[in-house]
Amino acid sequence: MRWPVDSSAPPSPGRSQGSGGIPFTMNPLSFALIAAVLPGDTGHAIQLALAPVFLLTGIAGLLNVISGRLARIIDRGRCLVEKRPDPSVLSDEAVRFELVLLEQRRRFTSIAITACTWSALLVCVVIGLLFVEGLMSVQIQWLIGLLFMGSTVALVVGLACFLREVHLSAQTVRIAQGRSGV
Repeated sequence: MRWPVDSSAPPSPGRSQGSGGIPFTMNPLSFALIAAVLPGDTGHAIQLALAPVFLLTGIAGLLNVISGRLARIIDRGRCLVEKRPDPSVLSDEAVRFELVLLEQRRRFTSIAITACTWSALLVCVVIGLLFVEGLMSVQIQWLIGLLFMGSTVALVVGLACFLREVHLSAQTVRIAQGRSGV
């Protein structure tokens, strides 16, 4: 049941229209108590924090790929050092060249993992600060922006190192093209 509401009459002091047009009275002490308990909008804070969470998921996937590549680099290096291939298959000079490239790849991969991990940590801090800002009505947009820019820079460094490692890996693998038409 809806109560009739006279929209032309101004609301009287201390009275407001509730949902459905039902008038209710709120004294200043009640309003201050509710404002102290619920200073911000939780739903809005969750909406603000949702986009960085997707970014965090993407960074986690990237870290998974990069760490898998690091594991393969280490396994290949161990294989070359512990079980020297037959010199008729792979010369000592070729083994040394591949070990040098593997070390460069390992270094770039480690830097990429470190940079992407820093990016993910900064995104986590941004998410926390978005909640603090939304729930406590604290004005810290400058800090959130600065940390997000730092996260983006760290992610760019990680991606650049990952790209360099991929190019180095292409140098070690040469696919022989036979005349069989395959």
